[in-house]
Amino acid sequence: MADDPYMVLGVPRTASEDDIRRAYRKLAKELHPDLNPENRPTAEERFKKVSNAYGVIGDAEKRKQYDRGEIDANGEPRRGFRRPPGAGPYSARGGAQPQDDLSFGDIFSDLFGSMRGRGEPGSPFGARGQDARYSLEVEFLEAATGAKKRVSLPESGAIDITVPPGVADGRVLRLKGRGHPGRRGAEAGDALVEIKVRPHPYFKRTDDDILLEVPITLDEAVLGAKIEVPTIAGRVQLTLPKGTSSGRVFRLRDRGVHNATTGHTGDQLVTVRIVLPETVDDELGYFLSEWRQKHKYDPGRP
Repeated sequence: MADDPYMVLGVPRTASEDDIRRAYRKLAKELHPDLNPENRPTAEERFKKVSNAYGVIGDAEKRKQYDRGEIDANGEPRRGFRRPPGAGPYSARGGAQPQDDLSFGDIFSDLFGSMRGRGEPGSPFGARGQDARYSLEVEFLEAATGAKKRVSLPESGAIDITVPPGVADGRVLRLKGRGHPGRRGAEAGDALVEIKVRPHPYFKRTDDDILLEVPITLDEAVLGAKIEVPTIAGRVQLTLPKGTSSGRVFRLRDRGVHNATTGHTGDQLVTVRIVLPETVDDELGYFLSEWRQKHKYDPGRP
């Protein structure tokens, strides 16, 4: 025995024709078998129930007959009821001929309208292929400056992927049409490639800025010096003024990551650390002990 059509569509008996139509459209989109390939048998069964329910109460004349008890939930005449004089015509099956202006063509047009042009011309049943997800590991400098990588995708074979400059770890690149094939001639899904950036032994990234820590000698810190430091685009010279303290940060403008999405170029922030020699010889020790007696100062310890 079929379920009550009102319950199947989830509408009250006082629902308007528009309410019933909207409820049917919503459920038809959710339950259509072609949109539920992973649970197709259950979706087919529920879709049939929804379609049958709409066939009864979605038709104004049939709805009246159902409400009067003349036909059952399947649209079949109930025993003991005769068609009243002047009632609408019955089909050979026993139900009234459909009078509703919402045809199945309209439903499928609405249901698959967004898929037209992506499958077979005019075919409402084609289903776009599912997207395929992959991950691609790239080196830190490849992510920072951009690169071309040749990879093999199970669905598409070997393809070249352009890694844009400044791509961040976790960014997903969409390759149109490189996913799973579509059903019945519809277009293939996309390949979604998540970028995994390998860490660098020296560089770190914060937004579009590059962070670098550089060791300097005691004499370079005291006397000042010109030293070479690496950047993501090559080595450059950095001038250390006299009396450079450990932990001081120098900013190299526009030496960071150029973000292709925003058009912004970050800076490189160089933090210097004073590193003493492994062995402090007597000469250095004597000099500093003499210097300390005459030049004591407060470094600002907490």
